[in-house]
Amino acid sequence: MTTSPAPTMNAVRLHAFGPAENLTYETAPLPTPAPGQVRIKVAAAGVHLLDTFLRRGVQGPPTPLPQLPTIPGREVAGTIDALGPGTDPAWLGRTVVTHLGFAPGGYAEHAVADATRLHPVPDGLDPAEAVAMIGTGRTALGILQFADLGPGTTALIPAAAGGIGTLLVQHAKNTGATVIALAGGPAKTALATANGADLALDYTTPDWADTLRAHHPAGATVLFDSVGGTTARTALTLLAPGALHLVFGWSSGTPLTLTDTEQADLDARRITTHHVLGPAMLQAVGTPDPLRTLETRALTEAATGHLRPAVQRYPLSQAARAHHDLETRATTGKVVLEP
Repeated sequence: MTTSPAPTMNAVRLHAFGPAENLTYETAPLPTPAPGQVRIKVAAAGVHLLDTFLRRGVQGPPTPLPQLPTIPGREVAGTIDALGPGTDPAWLGRTVVTHLGFAPGGYAEHAVADATRLHPVPDGLDPAEAVAMIGTGRTALGILQFADLGPGTTALIPAAAGGIGTLLVQHAKNTGATVIALAGGPAKTALATANGADLALDYTTPDWADTLRAHHPAGATVLFDSVGGTTARTALTLLAPGALHLVFGWSSGTPLTLTDTEQADLDARRITTHHVLGPAMLQAVGTPDPLRTLETRALTEAATGHLRPAVQRYPLSQAARAHHDLETRATTGKVVLEP
């Protein structure tokens, strides 16, 4: 008696930690949902900067390094095509979006997820936009809990053409705040301007700080710092007395470290720094399931048109190029893979 071959799918797998080229597009076993799970026919999978660190074998708290080989990716949207035992049959055929948490598997034609973590994709959002909001959107809204923006405030936003930066610019503008966007290169500053920024500056030019001082001599009242390094160090000199410095990453690859003199200057100007990711963000939400609360809020903001995620799409087969472009800052908005 012949045995039928096990069903397969196309996926992106990582067999050894290292450069983007280590991501290989190949055939992998089709996953089977466990009890309480669903299988999603993936229409869009999010690519996160954290994915690039994990690919290189650099552990970023709180996410552990995966066991190899692995299919990366923790944000997916698509249509449910199979149910695990005990899963509500009403889910079958629905278009959903979910964050997989610590369990990877998103860079594939199919992925499994716990039914308790699913969200229906709201009307008016395509799967890629929903993916942008389930991870990047929830982080942006979590960060914004710490900033009291409105008329009379000035937000300074580096990486303003990125996934989170795009949403921060829109939200700040919606509140009536003045928005100063920093981005790398004229194409990205043009995007920030189109997105609502009052002033968009190319931080790769040597005189950007002087231009900012000329336009806003009083200084910014909130710095949304996801970049770190030299850009953040310069941006701190452009803050008004009593300003807020919100730290949620260092995409430059170098966390900001201050000398005693620099710290003394910030103290004299009453600049307050908050590191807003992790427990601080979750505690600020104040609900039993803070991540799900932020996800729901993010999807609602997009569905109502208050926030509009920017998406840069790549074919699933080009995941290595997507990683390379993200690491070299050649992308805008949220990077998404589409099978």
